[in-house]
Amino acid sequence: MAETLTIALDAMGGDQGPEMVIPGAALAAERHPGFSFLLFGDQAKINPVLAKHPKLQKVATVRHTDVAVAMDDKPSQALRRGRGKSSMWQAIDAVRQGEAQAAVSAGNTGALMAMARFILRTVEGIQRPAIAAVWPTMRGQSVVLDVGATVGADARQLLEFAVMGEAMARCLFGVQQPTVGLLNIGVEEIKGNESVKEAGRLLRELNLPLHYHGYVEGDDIGKGTVDVVVTEGFTGNVALKAAEGTAKQISSFLKTALTRTLVAKIGALLASGAFRAFKDRLDPRKHNGGVFLGLNGIVVKSHGGTDAFGFATAVDVAIDMVANGLVAKISEDVAQVNALLTPAATAATAAE
Repeated sequence: MAETLTIALDAMGGDQGPEMVIPGAALAAERHPGFSFLLFGDQAKINPVLAKHPKLQKVATVRHTDVAVAMDDKPSQALRRGRGKSSMWQAIDAVRQGEAQAAVSAGNTGALMAMARFILRTVEGIQRPAIAAVWPTMRGQSVVLDVGATVGADARQLLEFAVMGEAMARCLFGVQQPTVGLLNIGVEEIKGNESVKEAGRLLRELNLPLHYHGYVEGDDIGKGTVDVVVTEGFTGNVALKAAEGTAKQISSFLKTALTRTLVAKIGALLASGAFRAFKDRLDPRKHNGGVFLGLNGIVVKSHGGTDAFGFATAVDVAIDMVANGLVAKISEDVAQVNALLTPAATAATAAE
């Protein structure tokens, strides 16, 4: 890129703070030499770690903050206590002020969403933001949203999620017209609650810049049946945690089975290459980074318990969103949705 772009990092976020964030930023800096970094947090804790990464030091600026949001802080408490002062707040505010093009934090999810929404506001036409996760599938990857921001979304909000998800899929996967599916308890049109049924009707009838596949079920997520899976935040978060737990369970079962007997150990040794590939495919660090969609700026949430490699992946996601103009794509597509919905709403009112 011709100009140097900047990513703002909450250096105090996550279980390890600077000990994880700084090495992660160093990895990201090696991958993306056209970017610089703003590091927000306690200088006394950041500088000794940063000194171990001279290449990052050349492209990083440290901004001291006295306040850090704790992982167990309530969003309202974090918003009051950290307003204008915390490392999380200042990283997001750097995006609002145009000093950075994206913010990344491994901190408290609820606090990060509350601050991001307060500081950046939502894109015109978006009622509620969503958190989108990149999900490993049998076909590659899919975008799944919402995974925790909006519980109990109505039909209009599910429609907005679909539009935001397809914009993110275009940025990540380079697909011009991503396939979108609504998560449901069956693929038949008669199934599902009223919000899902109405959202399905709107997606079928409106001329949107996406390909609506129809309803998908829980097992379709892992299959990669569609590029984008749309659901409300409660169901999406349960699905995400269930998938993470299942992956750990399978790995545990497999490890136990392969170390139970001498014959099993020999078999494991002979198949070690295949097992490494299996482990690599399920590695959550390679799919880290939830994108807060629907805001006037890019904010990415890294898993709090990840390591440097995982945090670098979250930064990679943020950079992809910046490079491909995510916010502009969402704004354009939402404007198109609003234009299509307005005549429909007017006609429905006239018919009453």
